[in-house]
Amino acid sequence: MDRVLDGRVAIVTGAAMGMGEATAILFAEAGAKVIVADLDADAGQQTVEAIRTSGGEASFIDVDVADEASVAAMVRATVETYGRLDCAVNNAGITPDTAMVADADLAVFDRIIAVNLRSVLACMKHQIRQLLSQGGGGAIVNISSTTGIRPQATNSAYVASKHGVIGLTKTAALEYAGHGIRVNCVLPGAIDTPLIQKAFKKLDMDPAAYAPVLSLFNRLGTPREVAQGSLWLCSDMSSYVTGHSLAIDAGYTAR
Repeated sequence: MDRVLDGRVAIVTGAAMGMGEATAILFAEAGAKVIVADLDADAGQQTVEAIRTSGGEASFIDVDVADEASVAAMVRATVETYGRLDCAVNNAGITPDTAMVADADLAVFDRIIAVNLRSVLACMKHQIRQLLSQGGGGAIVNISSTTGIRPQATNSAYVASKHGVIGLTKTAALEYAGHGIRVNCVLPGAIDTPLIQKAFKKLDMDPAAYAPVLSLFNRLGTPREVAQGSLWLCSDMSSYVTGHSLAIDAGYTAR
């Protein structure tokens, strides 16, 4: 593994499992000091221990991304722990709703928007403030979804939140390019995470049988495959890239 983030400090939200966990581990392998941020302290500490066991450096911070005060505290604690911030992956999110628009529960809608969209704004707000205070730029990756560009029935709140993440990403990229801060977006397709397995179980669907519908490769993606995209976007390898939405979806959105 090339240490393309050597000496840098990274925040990864939702890093207790799935894509966030894989991202935190990969960033540590690439040389970053990683803040593992999540509500699940037990699972988050397991991610930290996995990183430390492999020779990396990481610390856990308890954060509720739907609460701006908690997000601000996360960024402060990052700086207190490692002295600065260089990059962030805003990955935390919750599962889709399963209701038609005419049957939508607005309380559910508000919760999904708060966790999946409002949190991205809160995270970027405080991350960018820190990057500006340091000078020298930085990189932020926001995790959207293929549903951010391709709607899905019965998931109105989730679809709206993921469309919104792309819009926030482009706006921040436009506003802060002059400060050397790059802001990009990753759009995962069907990735084999606990959340998608939970969704398949709820719908009584066989993931292997349904994978060809979601992937030209006839399989689910792995969390590490998504993490590789976030790593590239946070590293100097993508130094001329900002405001971009990178689909990691095995061609799902190409057909």
